[in-house]
Amino acid sequence: MGLNASPGIIQPEYDRKTELKAFDETKTGVKGLVDSGITQVPRIFHLPCPENLNSDQTSGSKPTLPTIDMDGINEDSIKRKEVMKKVKDAFERWGFFQIVNHGIPIDILEDVKKGILGFFEQDTDVKKEWYSRDVSGKSRVVYNSNFDLYSAPVTNWRDSFYCIMAPNPPEPHELPLPCRDVWPDYARRMMKLGCCLFELISEALGLDPNHLFDMGCAEGLALLGHYYPSCPQPELTIGTPNHADNDFITILLQDHVGGLQVLYENQWIDVPPIPGALVVNAGDLLQA
Repeated sequence: MGLNASPGIIQPEYDRKTELKAFDETKTGVKGLVDSGITQVPRIFHLPCPENLNSDQTSGSKPTLPTIDMDGINEDSIKRKEVMKKVKDAFERWGFFQIVNHGIPIDILEDVKKGILGFFEQDTDVKKEWYSRDVSGKSRVVYNSNFDLYSAPVTNWRDSFYCIMAPNPPEPHELPLPCRDVWPDYARRMMKLGCCLFELISEALGLDPNHLFDMGCAEGLALLGHYYPSCPQPELTIGTPNHADNDFITILLQDHVGGLQVLYENQWIDVPPIPGALVVNAGDLLQA
């Protein structure tokens, strides 16, 4: 029998596809594994190398992701120009920045986080009803573990859901109960914020404020929620690997746990959560 070797681990060959299928068919995701009381991370989740692939051993102080205060940009033209310049600089140097005083109240953000947590912590039989790998659009909400489960080289320690909220928003009854009251309001506020950011980006590029909007950059809006259950062997796996987003912009709401990093000048920089802040990321489409 052949052997597969990971650093410090020697284990017999195994049928990865069969194990992926068995995991998928439980329809309970990573949380289901944790709820079952496992003490060892299954092989499908093992990283090729031990510990976090994104770990950075560089000593000394590191730069800090820019935080931009958007307060008053619609009333004060001078403040708007200052913010526009900061957005331009942050996107050119980082591709990321954080925003505060963006117009979405903290209580709404907290309700969104509670709703997402409530979805993933629903009764298993209720949550299973949303489990699907059909991305054709028939299901308004797609919940599963690892959207790329059968194609990715490593399975992430993460469960997720995905819901398209624009241009054709779902009816309330098509949404999970824990999120039903807050998602539509949050989506409307997020669309308004996204349009504001597209205006600032257009102005930063020396274009008409409506340039990106008129191109159709703000036609679609998708909500994603990720859940990272506690892990018995965190050094063997990862919640999300290094990646780029295939959209125009991503506006990310972190919880209090943290763990987010961005790549800047060949260093992985931590982005500690700031209460009420949102992280803005230039996606592949905007960069193109």
